[in-house]
Amino acid sequence: MKNGLLPLSLLITLLVSTHAHAQLYKWVAPDGKITYSDTPPPSSAKKVEEKSVASGPSTVGLPYELAQAVKSSPVTLYTTDKCEACIDARNLLTTRGVPFAEKTVNTNEEIARLKQVGGDKKLPFATIGSQKQSGFNSELWDTALTSAGYPATSQLPKTYRNPTPESAAPKAKTAEAKAAVDSKPAATPTDTLPATGNAPPGFRF
Repeated sequence: MKNGLLPLSLLITLLVSTHAHAQLYKWVAPDGKITYSDTPPPSSAKKVEEKSVASGPSTVGLPYELAQAVKSSPVTLYTTDKCEACIDARNLLTTRGVPFAEKTVNTNEEIARLKQVGGDKKLPFATIGSQKQSGFNSELWDTALTSAGYPATSQLPKTYRNPTPESAAPKAKTAEAKAAVDSKPAATPTDTLPATGNAPPGFRF
């Protein structure tokens, strides 16, 4: 393994297998060589980019049937702000005991990402393995979950927690931008931006 660095594909696989959020660094060495690693780059590196590598729900400690369903048909829920149907969809997954990753859709970049994974302008949207559910219908969602192998009733341990919701289109931060953000004074009440309305333009719930 040259220079002790892991190939990108193997690195991402290892990071995902831990079911945790980690930092992946990309940098250009003085000789022009591009390197990916989970350790910070040397000071001589150029064009440093830092990106979070997020995993899906963990299967650690789950009953066998549920763990197999998560591995073969992972569930990702796409939601937006002030969306009652999104709350209903989240509650169904939670009540049924389905581990899921939640992606938020509020910006143009996030809307574009939603379209890339097969969604339209109807939220909530969910991928259940290869299946797609657009708009919330409890009967259709329950049927899709059952066909994917998820138990009809919750088998989740009481201590289980789903990953924290994150942007559907997370942005990589350069080292310089991160340093600027870190050095910026904490926001005061006068810095707070006004609310942005009910939902992304053109969306239906």
